[in-house]
Amino acid sequence: MDLSVKSLENVEYMVEAIKEKLRMVNAGAVRASSFNEEMYEELKEIYELVMRKDTFSISEMEAIAAELGSLTKK
Repeated sequence: MDLSVKSLENVEYMVEAIKEKLRMVNAGAVRASSFNEEMYEELKEIYELVMRKDTFSISEMEAIAAELGSLTKK
């Protein structure tokens, strides 16, 4: 998958991968369709950060969830 291309398919892939890796309890609250296209690069940075790490502290998970929330359409 070429994540350098801004597409809904790539957004969906990254969001699902982040939710799975973080084992998000309220995963239904994070939907690919909620993300603003202008924030694609920021989402990609979060995705890359999450994929690099094996474990996350509770505070890291909260920070990631908060950052994802800030990228969604208002």
